[in-house]
Order: sequence, then structure tokens, then C-alpha cells
Amino acid sequence: MSPFRGRSLVPTFPENSGTPEDRDKNASLIDPEIILESLEEGVLAIGLDRKILYMNKAAREMLSVTPGQEKTIDCQKALKSSSCQTRCLLEKTITTGETIRNHEITIFDRSHRIRTLRVNTALLKRPDGELIGGVEIFHDVTHILALKEEIKGRYSFGRIIGRSQRMQELYDILPIISNGKSTILIEGESGTGKELVANAIHESSSRKEGPFVKLNCAALSEGVLESELFGHVKGAFTGAVQSRPGRFEIASGGTLFLDEIGEISPSMQVKLLRVLQEEEFERVGGTHTIKVDVRVIAATNRDLKQAMEKGEFRKDLYYRLRVIPVTLVPLRDRKEDIPLLINSFIEKFSLTTGKEISGISPEAMGVLLNYSWPGNIRELQNAIEHAVLLSPGGIIDLKHLPADITNNPEENRAPENIVETSQPLRKVKDDMIRKTLEMTGGNISEAARKLEIGRSTLWRRLREMDHG
Repeated sequence: MSPFRGRSLVPTFPENSGTPEDRDKNASLIDPEIILESLEEGVLAIGLDRKILYMNKAAREMLSVTPGQEKTIDCQKALKSSSCQTRCLLEKTITTGETIRNHEITIFDRSHRIRTLRVNTALLKRPDGELIGGVEIFHDVTHILALKEEIKGRYSFGRIIGRSQRMQELYDILPIISNGKSTILIEGESGTGKELVANAIHESSSRKEGPFVKLNCAALSEGVLESELFGHVKGAFTGAVQSRPGRFEIASGGTLFLDEIGEISPSMQVKLLRVLQEEEFERVGGTHTIKVDVRVIAATNRDLKQAMEKGEFRKDLYYRLRVIPVTLVPLRDRKEDIPLLINSFIEKFSLTTGKEISGISPEAMGVLLNYSWPGNIRELQNAIEHAVLLSPGGIIDLKHLPADITNNPEENRAPENIVETSQPLRKVKDDMIRKTLEMTGGNISEAARKLEIGRSTLWRRLREMDHG
């Protein structure tokens, strides 16, 4: 017999469903087990001896258990999950009283395919409070996770995220330029993700097994920067009590990322040019020539061409660095990427804070879409971290966003051409479809190819757009 049978469970009926006496009569005819058997979520209850007390229809289907079989097996044999081999989630809940929420486990279904279940647990008690076991509620998220991975693959490269045309162009070129040794210059405003791009290039190159070494050139004085780049020998200067390799030596066989390269002095520009051309150098205070095999990726938020024309940056070094140029556009010029970035940051900070943030309100999304983002992606990430910390859980709202973003009514007026109050993400997608059709002159097949979706999918979405 189900441990839930016979318990009082009175549902709410519409006001016009009869007299209070009728409603009480109807409610008394409903067995709680009927409701449990109707759920799409799996429900599994076990006793203190780990024997299964109850398993609803959805649980039996997910776990490939035939009706009646649950009476002869324990929960470990039913779940067949790797978590059962370490520590049973229900046992942990029963032992500590701590409920577990949104824990993912993997199982094998009857076709021996791996499935992912998202699990919640709770204590099972009698009406008088006596503990008799635990309850596990779970649902299959295999398809959801697969869809996330598909979206991630389509709209990301490494840890870079974006679906805009400019980002798609970047994804197309990164695999091509990743392999090889040519120097790359990444240009873009502060906060646009230059280090992420450099790291993605390294991770997708044949040098990925080698080190990825980074150095911010603007953070160091000229003397310290020279020692950091090339190393020094013992006694080269006051405080040099032992010899030390520089970043070029450490990065040999891998990639050296030089951020804010536009800030180095003219004398350092000469020394760097020599290393790039000859692939050799001497440590500070040393005479021994050291040869290295390093790929250099440099980045700057300055207009180096303008600095070169003013005589502030060497022309020969500029062209030596800019063998392969990569330009990152500011976030204000690719606002269709903002919803994807927001979702990614919400997921990231929900995990680090332990909060369950399910999304963002249309009003808050409208403000974030219309903000100019002078600090680019870094500022957006900080804003979402701020919002997650202030939010008690659930939906991020306007009151959770930083004041300097919400305190400009004119700038934060909802953008009509980007966000629709009720469904901002769908509005972004619809606008992209319209723009792509304009680019292709109404050619459905070509538009579907550019959008990387099926032709029938595009036709279906167009019909939905026509009907509102």
C-alpha cells in the first residue's frame, strides 16, 4: 500500500463548481495517489531500510521499472546511478535532515542510453512528526541539456558567447588563425573580452598542451617589465638575489599574451621587436642568448595606428604585431548578444552563490538591453553578479540592478526596436530573422543557412510571426 494513501489532500475547485458541500464531497473522492500517478515528475519514496515504499508511474518509466517490480528491489537497484555508489542522496537527507535541490545524476535507461535526472529530496514523516523515510522527486533533463549544448556550440567558441553577425564572423576566423605561429593583435575597448579570445585561440591551437602565459604590460614599470619579459641573472640589479626566467622562457612551446601592449615605452618597443623578429634574447644582466618557441598574442584598447602616426608607437613593431588583426566590437554594437550573456552570468553566479535564480524580468531585461555599457562585457558581468547577490532567489528585477544603470530614465527607456516587454528574447530572434531575410532578398533557403536552422523551422517561425 502506498504510504500516501488515505492522507487528506483537498484541491482547490473553481467557485462555480457547486456548493461547499459538493466540493467537499468531490475532494473526498480523490485519492492522493491518483494525483501522484498523474505527475510528469518521478516520485520515489523509501523507508529507513532503503526499501521502496512507493514509486509513481513517471518514476517507473524513467527508471525502466515494471509495475510491481519496485516491491522487490531497493532504491539503488532502481536508480542504478553513480551517486548510489558514493553516497545516497536520500540517505544524506534522512541522516542530516538537509534537503537537496536540483542535483543532477546520470542513469541508464532500458535502451542503455545515458539519461540525466534533476533530483530534489525531502524527509518523509507521519502526521505526528515521526520520521519514516525520504522522498525523491526527479525529472528528465536530458533533452534540455542537449539543447543547451547545441546552443552553446552554435553561439559560442571556448568561453566566448554571442550570436550576433560580428560574433559569428569571429567564430569563423578563430579556428583558421589558431594554428600557426603568426603574431595576432587583438584590438577593442576595455572589457570586450580580449583575454578570452586570446585564451580561446590558444586552447584551439596545436599549442594547447603548452603553457598560456599572460602579462599586463601597463601594470609594470619599464625596468620591472623588462625583467618580467626576459628574466634576469643573479646580481643584475639590487634585489636580484638569484637568476629568474622571464615570461618568454616560461611560455616556450605555448602562447604569450601581452595585454595593453600600447602602453610600453619606446625602448621596450625596440627590445620586443628584436625578440619577435629573431626569436632570441638575453636575460637582464646576462650575455647568454636564449632561443624560444613562443606564439605572441598582443592586445590593446588604444588606437595603435593613430599612436603610430603621432610617433608614439613604432611603425615596424605595429606591423610586426598586426600580422593577423582581430577587432572586437563594443557590447553596445552587438546588443542581440546581451540576453545570452545575461543567462550565462546568471547560471554562473547562481552556482557560486548557491541561489536559485530562474531568470530576469522583462523590465530589467529592457533596461539592460538599452544601457550603453561603457565597461562592455565586464560591466555587464559585474551588474549580474550584483543582481544575483541582492536577489533572494527567483526572478531578477529592476530593484536588484546597480543604481548607476537604473538611475538614467532616458537611457533606460525600453528600446522598441530591440525588446518587447513580454518576450524580449523572442523579439531579438524575430528581428534577426527579419534582418537576415532582408540581407538575402527574401531567399528562405539562404536565410535558413545563415541562421543555421532548418528551412522548415524558419517557415514555421515566419508563420508564427505573421500570427502575432
